[in-house]
Amino acid sequence: MTLTQLHYIITIAQTKSLNKAAEQLFVSQPSLTSAVKELEKELGITLFYRSGRGVTLTNDGTEFLLYAKQIYGQYETVMEKYSGGGSYKKKFGVSTQHYSFAVKAFVDMAKAYDMSQYEFAIRETQTKEVIQDVSTMKSEVGVLYLSDFNRKSMTKLFRSAGLEFHHLTICQAYVYLWKGHPLANEESISFEQLGKYPCLAFEQGDDSAFYLAEEILSTNEYPQIIKANDRATMLNLMIGLNGYTLCSGIICEELNGDEYRAVPFKDDEMNPNSEMEIGYVTRKNSILSRMGEHYIEEIKKYLRIE
Repeated sequence: MTLTQLHYIITIAQTKSLNKAAEQLFVSQPSLTSAVKELEKELGITLFYRSGRGVTLTNDGTEFLLYAKQIYGQYETVMEKYSGGGSYKKKFGVSTQHYSFAVKAFVDMAKAYDMSQYEFAIRETQTKEVIQDVSTMKSEVGVLYLSDFNRKSMTKLFRSAGLEFHHLTICQAYVYLWKGHPLANEESISFEQLGKYPCLAFEQGDDSAFYLAEEILSTNEYPQIIKANDRATMLNLMIGLNGYTLCSGIICEELNGDEYRAVPFKDDEMNPNSEMEIGYVTRKNSILSRMGEHYIEEIKKYLRIE
């Protein structure tokens, strides 16, 4: 098995066509087909189903592709890190829960590179997709949080997905609302005070569980709750309906504007405060690329982490 063969398999899987893959790889189709057959013979498995409509991965092929991406991705990272050569367009992706600081760090990182030479991607998405994206190497870094409530379940998910969690910072819960909200000027806000206003939460899919929620204190019983699937909609609901959400309190005025406030959550015996441990996940034993290292540096700079 060679790195060239792994590159071939990844490209065929992406294009779903031997013809298109051969064009992208600048090899003849017979040479490409021969390389795939040699690898299948060596491995003792069939990687692709072939039909008149193209090629699709077998179950064995789908599993093998994950390892191929991991091995070839690490090769690309090493080459990018230590070699000045290479003509391929380098890729870097981040998947994150809905954090403006994660987007701000991405913006500052991307500005440092000639974007015509790179393929960047940032995905604000559901918690399970953050984990899946990093596990399948769709993204190099995933940004999310742990708490006393979700830590055990999330750690189990990380382990199953071959990921490791890296600590960034600890935050208490804050009530996030717009500056015109009746409670916006309070020094702190209790759960009882929030009762007549709608709680806003990000959707986590049909099979969502409490431990996947982005909002801290997700197990509380809220008299009113509205689900949204993007940050812009949630901000609009804060203004239109005097909605609120419970979050880390880390807000980026440069991206979100100065229309919003983060007020400390005042806990009580029935509704204790809870710490959010914000961090990022990577594949186990992986080496961060230069862009990955730069991105984490920008996050730490924004969060004022030494």
